[in-house]
Amino acid sequence: MTSTTGAAPERAKREDQASRAKWTDKAVYAAGAVVWRIVDGKLRILLIHRGKYRDVTLPKGKVDPGEMLAETAVREVHEETGIRVVLGVPVGVSRYHMASNKQKVVHYWAAEATDDAIRESTFVPNREIAALEWVSLKKARARLSYPVDLEIIDFFQNLVDDGVLRTFPVIALRHAKALSRSDWEGADAARPLAERGRRQAKSIVGPLRAFGVRRIVTSDAVRCVDTVVPLSRALGRKITQTTKISQDSWDDDAADLRSVIGRRVRSGKAAVVCSHGPVLPGILSELALATGTIHGSYIDSAADLEPAAFSVVHLSASNPGSGIIAIETHIPKV
Repeated sequence: MTSTTGAAPERAKREDQASRAKWTDKAVYAAGAVVWRIVDGKLRILLIHRGKYRDVTLPKGKVDPGEMLAETAVREVHEETGIRVVLGVPVGVSRYHMASNKQKVVHYWAAEATDDAIRESTFVPNREIAALEWVSLKKARARLSYPVDLEIIDFFQNLVDDGVLRTFPVIALRHAKALSRSDWEGADAARPLAERGRRQAKSIVGPLRAFGVRRIVTSDAVRCVDTVVPLSRALGRKITQTTKISQDSWDDDAADLRSVIGRRVRSGKAAVVCSHGPVLPGILSELALATGTIHGSYIDSAADLEPAAFSVVHLSASNPGSGIIAIETHIPKV
């Protein structure tokens, strides 16, 4: 897929809009994944056979209190299959009514099961999941019990056909809620997080880990560094601080977003880049430029983040210059 076809921007726009959907008490939210692997050069996806319901479906489950959708997806996949996965590209949202007449909304991602993850699987047949089955997409269509699952498979098939199944993310993160300027007498760069901001910083560790973050790059402002400290501790990874994406440098016209983003795209490694509200539009624009993606309103939307919210920009692992595959935005509940 290339950005010149218009397919990547349109898909990115759809995923961003879907992920920004408002939560409502009238719906039950859940998340899951199309778990895939390559076996003898052939693509296989994972189906679960549920004994209680006598059906065949995709791994998924309800959001636990305090969870964000991405961490629900990886937790549920592990609980149902014993396999630990990292999320890739979003592959759609299914909606249907439950027996209670409430609507159930399920968000899905593509997720590769590595050889190590398969070997370390803890699955044993149980009351809920009777069996696991790796099948081709053709067989999956024949096995799956529900039409809504087939719609997710159709979207997944598009990724396969476009050759962009294996991806890596560059995540643009706005720092968590900081102490207001009126309550701080020191230098702006030294302004710390507010109490709510500290809670937000802890709350986004799970969903960021769900995307396999391995690199942490941040503005050297205290409020940005403190936003990623909990993630750094959870991953056991050091933080790279830089003035190149700080608000002070941005205000002084001395920022160098291009070199920071260019390095992240070239590396092909999952990374989070933490910066400030005024700087984020520039960061998203540089991601579009670095990947040859046509700039559209979805780029502006992805940069318009609340404190501690983040946009996941998915790029092709084999050819990141082919354009942005999808963008999704996540907003903490704290």
